[in-house]
Amino acid sequence: MSLHLVARAVDHPLKAPFRISRGVKTAANVVVVEAHADGLVGRGESVPYARYDETVEGVLAQLGPVLDTLAVDGDEGAALDLLPPGAARNALDCALWDLRARRTGVSVAEVTGLPVPPSLITAVTVSLDSPEAMGVAARAVADAPLIKIKLSAEDPAACLRAVAAAAQDSRFIVDPNEGWTFEILHGLRSLLADLPIALVEQPLPAGADHQLDGYDPPYVICADESVHVGGDLAALRGRYGAVNLKLDKTGGLSEAVRMLEQARALGFQLMTGCMVGSSLGIAPALHLAGGCQYADLDGPWWLAHDHPGGLRVERGRITPPASGFWGDGVKAEGLWL
Repeated sequence: MSLHLVARAVDHPLKAPFRISRGVKTAANVVVVEAHADGLVGRGESVPYARYDETVEGVLAQLGPVLDTLAVDGDEGAALDLLPPGAARNALDCALWDLRARRTGVSVAEVTGLPVPPSLITAVTVSLDSPEAMGVAARAVADAPLIKIKLSAEDPAACLRAVAAAAQDSRFIVDPNEGWTFEILHGLRSLLADLPIALVEQPLPAGADHQLDGYDPPYVICADESVHVGGDLAALRGRYGAVNLKLDKTGGLSEAVRMLEQARALGFQLMTGCMVGSSLGIAPALHLAGGCQYADLDGPWWLAHDHPGGLRVERGRITPPASGFWGDGVKAEGLWL
């Protein structure tokens, strides 16, 4: 097999600004890896994340020599081992999964035992803004069963009340993105207990996890920035009741599948999440979602334009991509012309 690999940057403008406690973005800046062999192409996408000191340029620089080495010796495992968990490894790992499926006709679902659900509830995100603006945004998605609320340390109670009043039939994932202190978290205990909260996601900075020792709130706290790979899980017991599996943190589907089983064995609830990116980045995560209690995979919903044949998010539910889009063993490339 002659293997040719290419990595490139792609920018996807957003339909509206996406704000969290760390800042605002107006485009999804992603890296795409294409693995060419036998006239077929496997594709993978990742989102470099500044929180982890990643940039598009840095990820491309990481990938360059690894792709060259892989093209020469064809040792996929050795090539992946050259990359740390993160965006570069994710894009390459997912491209190789897709290529193997196309070459063999054996789908990712068959290999992993993780089929993509035909319909899936995903959280849809209300990004950080004034309480009034967040209420308006929540009203627009009030038919979604699950809403993620981005918050900061600035008046989180008012923002929570505004969203809850506008979407009275929804459940909520509260996500401060490490933006709270323990005092803020505990001060909101009564309000959070009164709301239909599914999860409170990473309220404290990752380095402040120890402050959750012995804390027993009336809701489940989910680790995000505090957990990247399976080796991180054991230290989170007694602090978090759930973990967020993201391919851009694990370094691809291979580690994420192993991590899912490890997390289950340790008794964690599971959510599969994403960065803001296209359907190409989300398609592999759909395999994890069927094995998790929660999914937060609305990244493509934020794009002004997604790929043809990509997934759809309507009323808080995902319809999977069209046949041949990613990982299903269909060799046709028509969706990508």
